[in-house]
Amino acid sequence: MSSSPVLPLLKRVPPGAWVAAAWCAGVALTFLMRMRLPGEFAPTVRPGVLFLRWDGLLTHLLATALLLTGCTRLTRRPLTAMAVLLAASVVATMPLSVAEIPLAQFLSVYVALYFVAATRPLRTGVLALVMSIAVPTGYIGYRVLAGWPAGTSAELAVALTAVVAWLVGRSAYESRRHAADLTARATDRALVAERLRIAREMHDVVAHSVGIIALQAGAAARVVHTQPDAAREAMSAVEAAGRETLSGLRRMLGALRETEPDGEEAPRRPAEGLTDVGRLARATTAAGVRVDVDWEGERRALPPELELSAFRIVQESVTNVVRHAGTDACRVRVRYGADELSVEVTDRGKGSGQGVGRGASPGLGLVGMRERVALLHGEFAAGPAPGGGFRVTARFPVPPPGTLCEPPAPAGTAAI
Repeated sequence: MSSSPVLPLLKRVPPGAWVAAAWCAGVALTFLMRMRLPGEFAPTVRPGVLFLRWDGLLTHLLATALLLTGCTRLTRRPLTAMAVLLAASVVATMPLSVAEIPLAQFLSVYVALYFVAATRPLRTGVLALVMSIAVPTGYIGYRVLAGWPAGTSAELAVALTAVVAWLVGRSAYESRRHAADLTARATDRALVAERLRIAREMHDVVAHSVGIIALQAGAAARVVHTQPDAAREAMSAVEAAGRETLSGLRRMLGALRETEPDGEEAPRRPAEGLTDVGRLARATTAAGVRVDVDWEGERRALPPELELSAFRIVQESVTNVVRHAGTDACRVRVRYGADELSVEVTDRGKGSGQGVGRGASPGLGLVGMRERVALLHGEFAAGPAPGGGFRVTARFPVPPPGTLCEPPAPAGTAAI
């Protein structure tokens, strides 16, 4: 069986690693801003007294330890991790001799806030955002109460950036949930479509053979005492039809299995197509309803789904003639056009035909045929014929002849 797809490289990196990388970037940015780089006459920010002293370096080590602790707990306890990361940003600010928590010390907090908002429920994300705004607010409030200078505008930028990081993470969360909903709905639609397809196949495979079996069994019952040989022949036809039905069901169920238990593909037989119309006509004729098949145009190979749908429509129409039309003959016309395929089944029966006559409740035959044609963007019509009887017509658009396989057989007309 196929294994699960491998995640992209960036998605395999845990969130804690991204937070640690953001912390390293913030530390590097803090150091570079306090050094005179090429092309500058003076550092962008003057270093504090403790910046390069042993106690300042020890404070940075403590902040880094807090940061690593928060990274290890981010996926399991996000709010605790956020508290530790915020504490690390405050501790890392102490040796800088600045009036606010710089943006560089909050880079790791932004990344963690994004992951919390993108992967956790709304309540957890909002609490993480409140914590991220409360820390710089409390920092400024403490400095104001102590009578020290405070960088209010800088902390406002830090808080607004935290809001932006949360919004981006929340947007990712909603997008992922929306994509999951769309996938679930698409899966449900696919399951419904597959169930309908299986139902159509089961109906088409079973209904025809059961109709033939009922016809032959009735004939055998009528002549069992007067014509034993004819009755025996009819029961042999019943047996053949039953075996054919069972074989078709097995073939269908086998096609539904994707793999065998050992992982190998299950054997599949070719789907039925228009080349099987002759076999269908012979079996129905043997059951007592004569089927004439007319081929028009140049016969050629068509897409498998089109061949199968066309055959199933002929099969279902002939079955309905046997079961409901009350006639001993019908005609099947298959016409190959330059850009379309049309099939037509007509009979001269007395009833309304196709299972919707008087005393008969509407069945699924016409519904299934209409669905088949609609799936292939064709046209379907069924109703009483002008001269009496019933007519079923289906037209399918087909690709240009040059894009198809070699023709299977020359055109002709068969009366069976």
